[in-house]
Amino acid sequence: MKQLTKVMKALSDPGRVKILKMLERREMCVCEMRHALGLAQPTVSKHLKELVEAGLIEGRKDAQWTNYALTRGEASAYSAAMLGQLRGWLNDDEEMRVFLDKAETIRREDLF
Repeated sequence: MKQLTKVMKALSDPGRVKILKMLERREMCVCEMRHALGLAQPTVSKHLKELVEAGLIEGRKDAQWTNYALTRGEASAYSAAMLGQLRGWLNDDEEMRVFLDKAETIRREDLF
């Protein structure tokens, strides 16, 4: 029950859903997500922590960067099921499509 409620809580925030939809397209670092979402870095980090704890995403160190991606390995049945469903959701939503198209162009190399 605890793992299910973690997954459902993680999916209850629009910002976290946007993060998951961005990560469907590619790995991203915190600075890229922060820029796309227009949120402060601590806020994005809190969202990422909740998504990691729910088993929906994972981080991978790459020099000074931590790149985040959807969980590929050990995922709970709940997180795997919800990630599978989310892939088919919001794809026809115009607001989400515009957001994701904008996010797709953001590269960390251009931010510094």
